[in-house]
This record gives sequence, C-alpha cells and structure tokens, in this order.
Amino acid sequence: MAEPVALDDPDDPRLADYTSLTDVELRRRREPAEGLFIAEGEKVIRRAGAAGYGMRSMLLSAKWVDAMSEVIAATDAPVYVVAPELAERVTGYHVHRGALASMARLPLPEPAELLAGARRVAVLEAVNDHTNIGAIFRSAAALGMDAVLLSPDCADPLYRRSVKVSMGAVFSIPYARLSSWPADLHTVVRAAGFHLLALTPAPDAVDLTTFRPPPRLALLLGAEGSGLTPRAQAAATTRACIPMSHAIDSLNVGAAAAIAFYATSPSGAGTGS
Repeated sequence: MAEPVALDDPDDPRLADYTSLTDVELRRRREPAEGLFIAEGEKVIRRAGAAGYGMRSMLLSAKWVDAMSEVIAATDAPVYVVAPELAERVTGYHVHRGALASMARLPLPEPAELLAGARRVAVLEAVNDHTNIGAIFRSAAALGMDAVLLSPDCADPLYRRSVKVSMGAVFSIPYARLSSWPADLHTVVRAAGFHLLALTPAPDAVDLTTFRPPPRLALLLGAEGSGLTPRAQAAATTRACIPMSHAIDSLNVGAAAAIAFYATSPSGAGTGS
C-alpha cells in the first residue's frame, strides 16, 4: 500500500499521465503508444482493477481518499491527492467524479484466438466515435455477445470517453483488431465458421426479424452516417435491415447494435429462431 501524497504543482512530472485529457488527438496518439489508459470514477476504476488491468497511479480529490481506501490498500501504485482546481488545470476539465486512475493496457489477443471459443461476435467497421464505441460495448456485454472485432480505423475502446459511456463494460468483453480490412472478414471471420450478417438500410436487405441465427454469428456494423462500405458488405454472408416506420431510414449505430444483438440472441423476441 502506498501512502497518499498531496501535490500542489500542476507541472509536477508525477501528474504527466493526466495532462490534457480533453485533447482527443493527443490522447489518441499518446495513450496506446505509452501503454496506458485513464479510468474515471470509482466504479470504473474498480472494474478495471477487477478485470486485471494494473494501476500506474491514482489521482484523487481529498474527499475520495476514504471512499477509495480499499483500492488504495490493494495497490502499490502511487496515489496523488490534489485540490479540484488543480485537477482541472492538469486535465483540462472539471473532474466531476473526483477520482482518476492511470491504468496499464494489456496485450490484445489475436483475432483467431478470440474467435476460437466464441459463438456471437460484433464486427465494427470505421466506428470512430468514442461515444458509439462505448455504447456498443455496453450493449454487447448486457446482451450476451462473446467478443468484438474492430477494423484498423475504429476508435479506441479504452479511450476515457469510451470507457465512461460503457460504464466499464469495455473491460467485460474481449476484443481484437483485424489488421487487413476487409480481407480479414474472409480469412479470419468466415474462415472460423462464422455467418457474417451485415446490417444495412439497403432496400434489398432481408428483414432482420425473419432472420434465423446460425450457431456462429458475426454481426457487421458500420460507422455513423456512411454505414458499411460496399467492400465490407460484399464480404457478408447475408445483408439484413431493421424494419422502421415514419420514413426513418436508419438508426444511430449504438441503437442499431443493441437491437441486433437482442434480435439475434437465443432468447431474442421477434426472430425466426
């Protein structure tokens, strides 16, 4: 157990992991390169630790020291206590939850390894909005998906916003990145025996409510607005749409993912299974 240390200098090098958290481009480059991510809030910090991520350090306001006493007692990582005003100067925003932790990333599994024991997976193409990534992971965890595969240009699930929106669900669902896109949809996903179901609002797509899920299913979802590229759709076994009313042609990808995860689950209502 490390004894909490009070800091009062925003330029203290011990606070380097927490600087400029609102600079998205900087943090997207820096965090993976340095092997870290930021967990925000008591629940998220606890869930990250329970999932096996090692703690590099913790940054707390004074009133959170007692609330985080069990976490502090269980780690040898340094714990820095700062005034809320100093935390805001360092991070660039008001830290509402009063508790941040810098966590060490774990190596990602190989996609083929991840698929070996899976039956239902989500595959995301160019989903580069961190809020959508977090929402999809939260739905995937809640609705029984086994894993998530990301195209090379998807947003980072461990970025602070993704983790926050998912309420730590990014720690519950294993994920991997496909390195060759869209070729790996054939060489990795379909080669592992998965039926690749692409979600699209295209008028010639089959109605999702009539689709009978096979034993191994991969749900392919695209980015907000542009949707799946033609090349990704061409790799699919089946193309399906969610039936809609009132001339609405599409849904937010997070909402569409939740509906598709439920509709294709073993207990999903309204499917042909």
